[in-house]
Amino acid sequence: YGESQKLAAAVFSLAIKLQPSIIFIDEIDSFLRNRSSSDHEATAMMKAQFMSLWDGLDTDHSCQVIVMGATNRPQDLDSAIMRRMPTRFHINQPALKQREAILKLILKNENVDRHVDLLEVAQETDGFSGSDLKEMCRDAALLCVREYVNSTSEESHDEDEIRPVQQQDLHRAIEKMKKSKDAAFQNVLTHVCLD
Repeated sequence: YGESQKLAAAVFSLAIKLQPSIIFIDEIDSFLRNRSSSDHEATAMMKAQFMSLWDGLDTDHSCQVIVMGATNRPQDLDSAIMRRMPTRFHINQPALKQREAILKLILKNENVDRHVDLLEVAQETDGFSGSDLKEMCRDAALLCVREYVNSTSEESHDEDEIRPVQQQDLHRAIEKMKKSKDAAFQNVLTHVCLD
């Protein structure tokens, strides 16, 4: 009985003791993807253990534990998992005003130039998820930090000397993110074509 099986049993045991409760698995596709003959034995045993424990919830009609998961790759989920999750919700990518609000929230406590136009940034990020926006803002801020670290001045620096994030930083980060997303999409297309 491996550590993974013990952890799975502990999750269900705790959820039952604390019920009503929800067992939420983010990126469930990385954990419960389609089974195949090439799966490692420990992985196969862990999946079987998890599904067995999950089935146990259904046999106890007084049980108030729900298992939920989130994924952006539902096609990769094991069909046995999909049967256990009878209800599915598709969440669209954020619309323009939602992206603008997300950007405001992400950058609320950051050093951002007052001339930055977040509506323009939101318009340039159509198709970006909230996670993409967060990563893009992080990349823009890192441009400022890299510039500060690479500055040629030898004198001691104060962290307050790092310049604010500017529109051009956000634009460069957007372009980087778009290239990354395009490359990932091309990789998926290649994988689909080869299969």
